[in-house]
Amino acid sequence: MTDMQSRDALAMSSVPRHVAIIMDGNNRWARARGLSSAQGHRAGVESLRSVIRRAAELGIGTLTLFAFSSENWRRPSAEVSALMELFMLVLKREVKKLDDNGIRLSIIGDRRRFSTSLQKQMARAEAQTRDNPGLHLVVAANYGGRWDIAQASRRLARRVADGELAPEEIDETLLDSEICLAGEPAVDLCIRTSGEQRISNFLLWQLAYAELVFSPQLWPDFDAAAFDAALGDFRQRQRRFGMSQQQVEAHGA
Repeated sequence: MTDMQSRDALAMSSVPRHVAIIMDGNNRWARARGLSSAQGHRAGVESLRSVIRRAAELGIGTLTLFAFSSENWRRPSAEVSALMELFMLVLKREVKKLDDNGIRLSIIGDRRRFSTSLQKQMARAEAQTRDNPGLHLVVAANYGGRWDIAQASRRLARRVADGELAPEEIDETLLDSEICLAGEPAVDLCIRTSGEQRISNFLLWQLAYAELVFSPQLWPDFDAAAFDAALGDFRQRQRRFGMSQQQVEAHGA
């Protein structure tokens, strides 16, 4: 079977509804080549384009990318500044391509720490693509899973304080309605590149039953073929959701 036939077969097979990716390894990729961290992050943009295109081709409903964590502010100031400049540049250059391809963009995370100009660019990009019917591309920026759960809890606490809600009414469904990505399917597959095997405070609530794939490839080397390989790994998994293997097999039968 040729590479193209393999890709077509994957496209016709079942695919996850929601894929999340921790894009890791830009700095290591750059250091191995004697380049700056900024050059490593720029190299990762091409992988970003490749994976987005492939996700759209396959009919994946939601693709969530971890672009900048709430902990990443601890990195050297020069690297953070370069990342902010790159984020602005990518938003300006890529949003028309997303719009032309029917892709909807959402950005989750605490935006208050970003510059006013970057916040405005985020809002413009979301507004331009809001009604697109295709892939829902979610970018997590200044995002942390603990922050996400805390901000959802605060919203419910305010409703209790205002007398709109009784504490005993708070359950998983209600909390889920206040979490980022409320209304989106839970994450089916989470991929992390660079060989690291942790989720680093990413989508803690949404990853509850996700399958995890850890790729040894650094993010700038992660292309559509590597994405297909991760999806192939996912298709080999038996997802039980608390049931026994026998129950799952009987249900499938």
